[in-house]
Amino acid sequence: MNRLLCSLVVVLTALSGCNTESGAFRGQPLVAKVDTGMSKEQVQQIGGPPLSITDRTVEPGTCFDYTLTQSGKKQPYNVSFDSRGKVDHTSFMTCAEWSHAQQKAREPSHSGGGGY
Repeated sequence: MNRLLCSLVVVLTALSGCNTESGAFRGQPLVAKVDTGMSKEQVQQIGGPPLSITDRTVEPGTCFDYTLTQSGKKQPYNVSFDSRGKVDHTSFMTCAEWSHAQQKAREPSHSGGGGY
């Protein structure tokens, strides 16, 4: 379990490093006001209807894609919901990118050093 968590942290850190402008969007309502445990309805009251809604592929649930806009710049942002419809993750990436990061984190590590 620790290996999975470490892998996920590494992948998410790498992905967030690709986007140096995410700090400029931290004051946006979706970023500043959406918290873990909120319902889909609460999120939509804050951010409006999402651009798309997709079923999650790694863990049961759904994911909302948004595009944040500020000073002419655009930034993808997702709000992910567990199987109960409660926020369990947000990030400055699309739902597809988040799903890919989760899948990568679940792949077995090939750097264990065992005798293959």
